[in-house]
Amino acid sequence: MPDISRDEVAHLARLSRLALSEAELDEFAGQLDSILHHVKAVAEVAADDVPPTANPSAITNVTRPDVIVPGLTPQQALSGAPNAEEDRFAVPQILGESE
Repeated sequence: MPDISRDEVAHLARLSRLALSEAELDEFAGQLDSILHHVKAVAEVAADDVPPTANPSAITNVTRPDVIVPGLTPQQALSGAPNAEEDRFAVPQILGESE
């Protein structure tokens, strides 16, 4: 006996505001029943002694140590800039004052 009937699929379609043809109702009833059987099979396999995991392999991030290194001075950073003002990059204005 199927876990989901054609009438239940029709009811779900109405709730979801889906207009399904008679053929689609039959097709989806079979597909949903198959999905429910697969979900039951997976649920039966899960054991209480197996911890839930997102990945079966133990994965750890490989990171480098966080070492502070000196950065550029403002003069070094601006040394290649075509135009600089008050220790900042100077660029042409593209918006008017009122914008």
